[in-house]
Amino acid sequence: MARYGLPDSAWVKSSYSGDNGGTCVETQPTPDGLVAVGDSKDRSLGAHTFGREQWRTFVTAVQDGSL
Repeated sequence: MARYGLPDSAWVKSSYSGDNGGTCVETQPTPDGLVAVGDSKDRSLGAHTFGREQWRTFVTAVQDGSL
């Protein structure tokens, strides 16, 4: 199933997502400059989209432990 009109083959699974059935986040840039974020275990849930700077700020906060 395509999410946000994006091809399934272009989704990139987070390097922090293991193969043990746990939380699996995947992302993909959209043609309109956003970042689509979805759950690789249940693609029928669709995807959320964020501005690139919003996504970068979130990822940085997670990495440095401030979130």
